[in-house]
Amino acid sequence: MGQLLDRAAIFAAKDIKTERVPVPEWGGDVLVRGLTGTQRDDYEASLVVTKGSNREMNLKNARAKLIIRSVVTEDGKPMFTEGDLEALGGKAAAALERIFTVARRLSGLSEEDVDELVKPSGEIPKEASVLGGSTSS
Repeated sequence: MGQLLDRAAIFAAKDIKTERVPVPEWGGDVLVRGLTGTQRDDYEASLVVTKGSNREMNLKNARAKLIIRSVVTEDGKPMFTEGDLEALGGKAAAALERIFTVARRLSGLSEEDVDELVKPSGEIPKEASVLGGSTSS
């Protein structure tokens, strides 16, 4: 077992990782930072639409939504704003997927996490999943 932590140790921990990701389509690299708990909750909420007592997935620009929350400048400030969503979503899918994959890993997001967002109102169709990669029928 590890050392028993106290409150001060937890708040002092540098627990959010950053990774440099090459994006040859854009001619360079970007810095991707894992989400905080609050940012992850915000991202997950942006993927769910509530209609009465039903919850449904809204996958429009799901990759760009995560990238907006994850890509930072060298001084750690967000590079993009919510106003960049449509323009960023219009960039090359391969570039977005590469950044999204790293952001998802650094933030501890899995396909199962997204599946949980829509329960108990229904399952996400496999072909609609943004977190699981390709599927076959």
